[in-house]
Amino acid sequence: MTSITEEQVETVDITKLNAIAAGTNKKVPRVVAAGLGGRLMGTADLVKVTAEDITKDSMESLAEKDAREKAKYANKKHISEEPWTLNNFTQKINWLNMILVVAIPAFGLYNAIYSPPQLKTLVLAFVMYVFGGISITAGYHRLWSHKAYDAALPVRLFFAFFGAGAIEGSIKWWGHSHRIHHRYTDTPRDPYDARRGFWFSHMGWMLTKANPKNRARADISDLVADWVVTFQHRHYLLLMVFVAFVFPTLIAGLFWGDFWGGFIYAGILKSFFIQQVTFCVNSLAHWIGVQPFDDRRTPRDHVLTALVTFGEGYHNFHHEFPSDYRNALKWYQYDPTKITIWVLSKAGLAWNLKRFSQNAIEQGLLQQQQKKLERMRNKLNWGSKVEELPVWTREEFNERAKQEGLLIISGIIHNVKPFIKEHPGGQAVVRASLGKDATRAFSGAVYAHSNAAHNLLATMRVAVVKDGDINTNTFDVQQELMEKEKQS
Repeated sequence: MTSITEEQVETVDITKLNAIAAGTNKKVPRVVAAGLGGRLMGTADLVKVTAEDITKDSMESLAEKDAREKAKYANKKHISEEPWTLNNFTQKINWLNMILVVAIPAFGLYNAIYSPPQLKTLVLAFVMYVFGGISITAGYHRLWSHKAYDAALPVRLFFAFFGAGAIEGSIKWWGHSHRIHHRYTDTPRDPYDARRGFWFSHMGWMLTKANPKNRARADISDLVADWVVTFQHRHYLLLMVFVAFVFPTLIAGLFWGDFWGGFIYAGILKSFFIQQVTFCVNSLAHWIGVQPFDDRRTPRDHVLTALVTFGEGYHNFHHEFPSDYRNALKWYQYDPTKITIWVLSKAGLAWNLKRFSQNAIEQGLLQQQQKKLERMRNKLNWGSKVEELPVWTREEFNERAKQEGLLIISGIIHNVKPFIKEHPGGQAVVRASLGKDATRAFSGAVYAHSNAAHNLLATMRVAVVKDGDINTNTFDVQQELMEKEKQS
């Protein structure tokens, strides 16, 4: 049988692989739509990147990248890299997003003070809020961005319609941006990089102009293949205005005569609250909580975040197992999005609900627990490593033992002099062992010492005996000797 040599095995072409991951290996319609609709969904400069650019960047060291970027922008810096001044602040702000996310909600909040709502209008606003919120979490996020399950046409149409009213961009743009977030979490290419602070990851990233040098792409060919996604993307601006403002205004006005209340509460304020809920996934879910699966990146799990985000708050789990249709694993954890998907599956409107295996989940939990235990272990004094201790002859030990308070246990020389008066069994037992091999006495023949005693003993190591029977696990030695005593 001939062995396979290194030359016979083809190496992966990193550039080609990056092209596949970015979706640039085939003709894909633009992520950002043309005209005003495109500006509503982000800057086109951020997605103008090739597989070669991505490969070059990922293969470079940070020092090389910094040097290249410094040289490239030595004479001309992007506005995002300039310090804020009175002269340039207008150029640094994304004014369209500022209007949609700040100005219009502020207008709605102001008018809400002087326009008390009718109860029916509040109920409508809540229903629209739930429909819009669940369309983002169950639709935009888990269905389209992560392909966590498949859904029937009526469900997809529902999510596309009410999701447009959340004023968060089209499915296509939102899904592309979110896939980039997962691919480049906590790096400059992450659109809402949590390392840049709570405010930036919450809203700042969309209110200021992004730096084109952090541009990136992700493969969205599966989204383009869904006509619901492409139709919504093509007509997004019209759908957004209609669903967010016109639709609730007409319902409240035509059915109970509250046109203005419908516009303010079920229109503007409803969209504002959905936006803030979604923003919390980018900020709050990377800021508070625990990291039971992985602490190398910022995502965290917290019940508070789950309560305000339709169950998207178990974010550490989500980033580890992104295609799982669940965020919350336990029955008592709040995840209405998971329940919605499950109910849809029971009604035959959703199927192929993806779940990572329990084995993979428990592996992640165990590995993180091991990391935490190892960090705790490294903070404690476990005694000098035996391989780092000096080697003494028996003659050297005999010369120094009585004067320095030394004894031998399991081939290791210990200095017990500072502990003689603290010994729970009395000083006499220890003093009688000085200068001798006390392995059997320590290991059950006189006292069967506790695990804590063995740990304390390890901190007293000073040397090892030349050609001695060395065993660093004195507790196991004790167990072995005691077992032999029983058998004899």
